[in-house]
Amino acid sequence: MAPLCAALLARLLLGQLSLVPAWLSGAGAQADPSFQLRQPQKEMSVIAGETLTLTCTVSAGRPVGPVKWLKGWGSGNETIYDQKEPSSSRGTRAVNGSNTDFTILIRDVRPEDAGTYYCVKFRKTDTGDELYRCGEGTVVSVQARPSNPTVSGPSRRVEPGKTASFTCKTGGFFPSDIHVKWFKDRAPIQAQPILITPGPSNFTYNMSSTVNLTLQKDDIRSELTCEVRHATLTAPLNRSYHLSHILRVPPSVLVAQFPDPVGLNKTVNFTCDVQGFYPGSVTVTWLENGTEMNTGSPPRPTETPEGLFELRSTVAVQAVQEKNGSVFTCWVVHEGQDPIGSRATLRVAASYQKESNSPNPNGSSLFIYVAVGVVCTVLALLVVAILYLIRAKQSKGKSSPSARLHEPEKSSGTTTQESDPNNLTYADLNFTKEKKNIQRIIEVSQQSEYACIQSSQAPASNDNLTYADLDMVHLSKAPRRPAPCPEETTSEYASVQIQQQ
Repeated sequence: MAPLCAALLARLLLGQLSLVPAWLSGAGAQADPSFQLRQPQKEMSVIAGETLTLTCTVSAGRPVGPVKWLKGWGSGNETIYDQKEPSSSRGTRAVNGSNTDFTILIRDVRPEDAGTYYCVKFRKTDTGDELYRCGEGTVVSVQARPSNPTVSGPSRRVEPGKTASFTCKTGGFFPSDIHVKWFKDRAPIQAQPILITPGPSNFTYNMSSTVNLTLQKDDIRSELTCEVRHATLTAPLNRSYHLSHILRVPPSVLVAQFPDPVGLNKTVNFTCDVQGFYPGSVTVTWLENGTEMNTGSPPRPTETPEGLFELRSTVAVQAVQEKNGSVFTCWVVHEGQDPIGSRATLRVAASYQKESNSPNPNGSSLFIYVAVGVVCTVLALLVVAILYLIRAKQSKGKSSPSARLHEPEKSSGTTTQESDPNNLTYADLNFTKEKKNIQRIIEVSQQSEYACIQSSQAPASNDNLTYADLDMVHLSKAPRRPAPCPEETTSEYASVQIQQQ
């Protein structure tokens, strides 16, 4: 055991060359066979962050001298514990004050703590401490857990139908064996081979995994998950990424066009429907013939069950003749992209009527048809009115009595003109319908134009008579009628003969 310890110490304490010759020249002869140094741990594995326990025991008694724990060999060795200066050591005694148990504890192990550790006994001499005995060494490996993974996506938003790359990273793990899986909404997806590179301390590793995904419009509520498995983990490490962080769904913009001309001076509401967009920040601007309109505060978008957004903007316009043919445009700017627009044209009915007066065969024919229809309607109404008046007159004639006056033939002695048999004058007079109780008295004078007619009702006295003045000039001529027959007392007619002058 002494040659092995001597060889190790020669390499470990390369910087203490003054001690090595003394050890090599007299170690074997001066060694106490009863002294024992035990370092039973050959290999150990510890997870970073935990506490490493290194065991070492020595025999009680001589020789007098300190015990140290060294890491590594050659010029790069490092003192982990020094019995003389315990406060400056990274390792601490597990049993304080013991002369035989020199087990130490290294708390919060780091990956760089991996290496080979030696428990060494020194002997005190007049020239200083010299190496006396050492253990066979304990090889320590530190298993490091991977850090919590991170998932990153594109730096700019991506529209549906395009492919985006997502990367999952983790680091600081040991050993290098690590496994990564990708899921989209719990469904596994194929990823590219993982890339493992050494860490900064040369005792750990880093990992990067990439997956390419074609985005869809309904991926607003979808998420990607990166799952990492390692020997140091009791459960996988997961990190999710919401696709809504990089997805951009452009809106559809539609302004409804009025199918018919709008009445003059009526108010028209142009409506712009902005539908199916994400995220929900948009700017809506109305233009009239290219000039921006003042529409007040814009409406706020509303979210649909699918996670998209929609918006409706309305502008009121009065349909005056000056605005006939005006073009109204709805401009929508979404996420700083190029504007999307839709437009509609205002047609005013009054302007259409003016245009119809221009030479147009179809317009002229339509005007003629309308005019003829109006004239026919007026004529029909006139005919109906005339028929109504005639019928009313006939009904009135049947319901009331009349008196018929006729002019007798002119005598040959009173005139030199030939007598006209048809030159008779008649007049029909209406009287109250009742029986005649008194004989009518007819007085005729050849020179008189008056006829005395007694009413059907008996007079109260002989002086109570009714007269009618008839202007013979306005009586119509009619064919000669037969001489009046004697009237019955119940007749509704009275006949009066008048001598023409």
